Amino acid sequence: MKRTRNSYGKKAPVTVVRSDDEVNLTEYFAEHDELLLPMWELIDTGKQTIVSVMNEAGRAVAELLLKLSAQQIAGVKRPGRHEGDVLWHGSQGGQICLLERKLKVTRPRLRTRGRGGREVTIPLYERLRGDSRLSGRMSEILLNGVSTRKYRRVLPAMAGSAGISKSTLSREFRAASEAALTQLMERGFAEKDILAVYIDGIEIAGHHVLAAVGLDDKGEKHLLGVVRGASENARVVKDLLDGLVKRGIDASRSRLFVIDGSKAISSAIEEIYGDQGLVQRCRAHKVRNVTERLPEPMRTQVKAVMHAAYKLPEKEGLGKLRQQAKWLATEYPDAGASLLEGLEETFTVNRLKLTPALMRCLCSTNIIENPNGAVRRVTGRVCRWRDPNMVLRWATAAFLDAEKHFRRIQGYRDLWVLAVALGRASPTVQLDAQAKAA
Repeated sequence: MKRTRNSYGKKAPVTVVRSDDEVNLTEYFAEHDELLLPMWELIDTGKQTIVSVMNEAGRAVAELLLKLSAQQIAGVKRPGRHEGDVLWHGSQGGQICLLERKLKVTRPRLRTRGRGGREVTIPLYERLRGDSRLSGRMSEILLNGVSTRKYRRVLPAMAGSAGISKSTLSREFRAASEAALTQLMERGFAEKDILAVYIDGIEIAGHHVLAAVGLDDKGEKHLLGVVRGASENARVVKDLLDGLVKRGIDASRSRLFVIDGSKAISSAIEEIYGDQGLVQRCRAHKVRNVTERLPEPMRTQVKAVMHAAYKLPEKEGLGKLRQQAKWLATEYPDAGASLLEGLEETFTVNRLKLTPALMRCLCSTNIIENPNGAVRRVTGRVCRWRDPNMVLRWATAAFLDAEKHFRRIQGYRDLWVLAVALGRASPTVQLDAQAKAA
């Protein structure tokens, strides 16, 4: 290994290997198999199991690396010789982070020369002690269904493990989820052309959370924000949309908003985005709201009529459903009124003349309700909710975990049609681009 000089003028016997200089350890040990002979003898003679040998070897390697890191500052330790400005000063216990656990180790101590000498930190120890991947890995395990009480059981036994108590897990997850929420609400989208925004609410343990997912011109989905509050709370919705405007989803360009029918969401979109905010009401919600007001024998027929009307051009489809509402009003006035309420907003995608593939993706809130299901699965395992902030942190962590599995929508190749309908570009430019791509 190359030697370098440190800040104390000592020749460093080793250098820290960077990720782009990664060494293949399998090949290294194959060339130097004599290093593994002592461990092989312990296992072969039955004195130790392979698990215990590997665990102890892992801790021994960590302590050796800490010693090498200390040598970069104080030089090689030699009994009876005290040279340089930094001296060896014994050792003491410590802890380092190893992904999902903390490991107890014995670390060397260094002090500057003189009666008033100060403690000198060991770079590698400081880096391993504060490894941010620990809280991330703990969060990942908790989100996959392991409770804080059972966390210790799922970890392979390892000598010297520490810091995996229930309270430690709670602290680590809280810190990680708070940081994740802050980062999410600071995401910028000025560089992405968000064509559509899906907004939907979810109830968790009696508390409401509102989430927004954006669809860009490439067909990729992005989690835009998560806030505490119900979709019927106009102040909450407005705060969410104000945040989106500040982070790049401004009102200077037309966008399609797919919502569940909340009047508070519609009014907030109109207030902030004005004519640039085109609202598409979720058809699945509309069909369910109408049919649940009808007797069972009639539900299938009315549902079929509604689905057939949604496939027609806007004018014809609206006429067909208004006629259906007029017929329902004679015997089932609640169902008829529900059908007419916000009817025009269920035909926005028809008015934009989108392709059938795009209409399937943009006529309902299914794209955001799928991650809602993942959030329910994760939060359903929590037995005790301390406060609304805890609900928001868990929901955000679950949404971000679901975002890792987001895929492009099926009709992404037709998104240029939506871009033209929203005034992003002329049809000629888009058709030329499609021809070149083909």
